[in-house]
Amino acid sequence: MNEQIRQIAERLAGLRDALEVTPEEMAKVCHLSTEEYLALESGTVDISVSVLHQIAQAYGVELTTLMFGDEPKMSTYFITRRGKGVAVERTKAYKYQSLAAGFAGRKADPFLVTVHPKPEDEPIYLNSHPGQEYNMVLSGRLLLQINGKDLILEKGDSIYFNSELPHGMKALDGERVIFLAIII
Repeated sequence: MNEQIRQIAERLAGLRDALEVTPEEMAKVCHLSTEEYLALESGTVDISVSVLHQIAQAYGVELTTLMFGDEPKMSTYFITRRGKGVAVERTKAYKYQSLAAGFAGRKADPFLVTVHPKPEDEPIYLNSHPGQEYNMVLSGRLLLQINGKDLILEKGDSIYFNSELPHGMKALDGERVIFLAIII
């Protein structure tokens, strides 16, 4: 499994240990079985941003701390220069680059997300998390599925939606897609 996923898994286990939370309690927060949650901590399976978001919200930690391991320090402003945001490639299909990792106490988590094309017959992985989400396509064409409805977004299109509904995405036309995602 990817080294970055293993590091996220270690941070999850460390957080659970520091908070003295049982695997059962953590699994309940994530709406997973205990076995599914422990598989995440093992670092052998992918860990979705939605699960990390649920844990961050429930335990009052920064989402980017779980994803990248750095504690935000800035409280007035934080600049992310082009191509310099802290990034994690959870799988070969998705890359998340935080655009505000250094700002403490964020009300939203902005990411630059790159989605690589997959085989046409591969199903869309769906996830959900508390709150709302804003996506704006910067390049490529994106199939976004929300609550069973397929929506096609092209460069310049944006959408704001209830992220508690099952949602997932897929790059179209065999080309990668880059979009701005803001998780609120």
